[in-house]
Amino acid sequence: MIKIKYFVHGATADNIAHCSTGWKDLPLIERGIAESKASLDGIRNEQFDLVVCSDLLRAKQSAEVVFGNRFPIVYDARIRECNYGDLNGAPSSSVVYDEHIKTPFPNGEALVDVEKRVYKLLVELNKKYPGKKIAFMAHRAPQLALEKIINHKTWKQAIQEDWRKTKSWQPGWEYEFDE
Repeated sequence: MIKIKYFVHGATADNIAHCSTGWKDLPLIERGIAESKASLDGIRNEQFDLVVCSDLLRAKQSAEVVFGNRFPIVYDARIRECNYGDLNGAPSSSVVYDEHIKTPFPNGEALVDVEKRVYKLLVELNKKYPGKKIAFMAHRAPQLALEKIINHKTWKQAIQEDWRKTKSWQPGWEYEFDE
């Protein structure tokens, strides 16, 4: 079994403009850096054996602020945000997760594709780091995939109960995975 603490990256210009960034590789803005520092305050005394971070710039920058040189960081494309294809960077209102659980976004991927890549990562980490505590720094869709895989929610439940909708942000979410 592995223990996971999941963190989301800080804000980008797209987030402020209510656009869904997807695979666009944007940096954090000042607000995003401040948000990442706020996460750091909540975990100062925690120890992690490893940090697995999305390979997108906004997640990398957040991981550097939150974890710095305290823990080894590996970058992995399997916890990238969903590829919205033609809708990368589009207004958030046009990126409707409920419509793309099994149907890919135009020239992109479906949420089940995100689930498959996150699951493969979890299996690999569980074999390589059994009993370890791992921090994840990533995005919305991979976190919803964890809710589906680990907490056995349906995609519709995970989307409906997402902290972004319920306004229940916290400095990290805890999961345990054992295959």
